[in-house]
Amino acid sequence: MDNRTIATNRKARHDYFILETFECGIMLTGTEIKSVREGRVNLKEGYATIKDGEIWLFNVHISPYEKGSFYNHEPLRPRKLLMHKREIMRLMGKVKEKGLTMVPLSMYIKEGKRAKVELALVKGKTSYDKRESIAARDAKRAIDKALKLRNRE
Repeated sequence: MDNRTIATNRKARHDYFILETFECGIMLTGTEIKSVREGRVNLKEGYATIKDGEIWLFNVHISPYEKGSFYNHEPLRPRKLLMHKREIMRLMGKVKEKGLTMVPLSMYIKEGKRAKVELALVKGKTSYDKRESIAARDAKRAIDKALKLRNRE
């Protein structure tokens, strides 16, 4: 499998606990897929909701295609995500029951053809949790640095 990552949402990994991830297809217009292939995507403020048994992706910015004409797309328009019906129903139950959110983690081109979105079921972190994860990351970095110095000697 040849996956080429187009965009990642690093803010989501900082702001949320990631409980589960899913791979979704995404419905794009002609000029949108051309912009995606050029890497002109921003997932930072994106989120997904379920409406009428379908998953919709909001606030994902795909820049207008430079060589497009008046057929160019709206950069922040809602986009439909493609998943199996039973997966959508299972997600709907979890989101309603536990108050969780769905956030895009990354967008990539799979096998050179299809645009896919890695969607995550997440729970928000408090400021205390964020400080704790930063401290853990810094401690891991210090340990790795010490091991690297020790291995050189």
